[in-house]
Amino acid sequence: MALWIAVAVALGFALTNGFHDAANAIAALVATRTATPKAALVLATVFNVLGPLLLGAAVAETVAGIVDVGPVATVQVLGAGLTAAVVWNVITWRLGLPSSSGHALVGGLVGAGLLEGGTAAINWGGFDGLRPVGVIGVLVVMAISPVIGLLAGTLSDLGARRAVRRATRRIDRPIRGGLWGTSAALAFSHGANDASKSVGIIAALLVAGGQINSYASTPLWARVLSALALTLGTAMGGWTIVRTIGRRIYRIRPLDGLASSGSSAVVIFGASLLGAPVSTTQVVASSVVGTGLGRGRMRRIRWRVVREIGVAWIVTMPATALLAVVFTPLWRWLTR
Repeated sequence: MALWIAVAVALGFALTNGFHDAANAIAALVATRTATPKAALVLATVFNVLGPLLLGAAVAETVAGIVDVGPVATVQVLGAGLTAAVVWNVITWRLGLPSSSGHALVGGLVGAGLLEGGTAAINWGGFDGLRPVGVIGVLVVMAISPVIGLLAGTLSDLGARRAVRRATRRIDRPIRGGLWGTSAALAFSHGANDASKSVGIIAALLVAGGQINSYASTPLWARVLSALALTLGTAMGGWTIVRTIGRRIYRIRPLDGLASSGSSAVVIFGASLLGAPVSTTQVVASSVVGTGLGRGRMRRIRWRVVREIGVAWIVTMPATALLAVVFTPLWRWLTR
């Protein structure tokens, strides 16, 4: 019974992830009024589902390997870590802060794992070539991904503005058409990265419960339901984050949105190929700041909002680790 409750909480994590990260995939599309929210949701649904189906195995394996405990303890640890991440996602969503769901998940897993088995229960890892392994590898990737997003957004905006510097207003329509394409690419890469975090946890739960033998046997329903939960989360409550990303940091225009979503898609797609579970929130928010810098409009960037987001990123992991410690007794009781 506890196993399937944990699986349900994993899907709940994907849902609250949709409040945050999935909303970022269509933020530029909606904020620039290139698409209606309904049309943007259809786009997000299709490509969020395709992402984990076609390109998500590496990320799922990385996430599933963060904690190493016995079968019964696995359900306890993953259940407590997921519950902590879900609670934190809801709190930050209510505050309108684009917190990192990836940080929340890693923090929750580490907190519950340390309580259950000490430092030996955590795969601290590092790097296997370019592929991140364990907590250290994941943290390094999550630390550098906002910097890469910032640089990519800045360079993309500079290049885009140079490409259209002599264009007339007729260029607006092709730009908006291109924004549809880059938003689709961002939703696809987001699904490959973020939906796969839930898929990896579900796979670990099913292995611990004796339902499957390995990640390779992960059922199709786990991938599809995780991706659909992401999009449902956007429909239910992602618009607060859309407003923050699209308007509160820097009021982006269609060309800015094209540069931001396009560069973010490339960064997240590359991370997914390497098995690196990055934060879509971090990459997209950083790229939006980069577009403002690319236009030389530092004063128009609302740095107060950027600071609020930065503080949320910093406190997420310790906060969810503590929450996981609080929820662990509940999961011990459920698995008795």
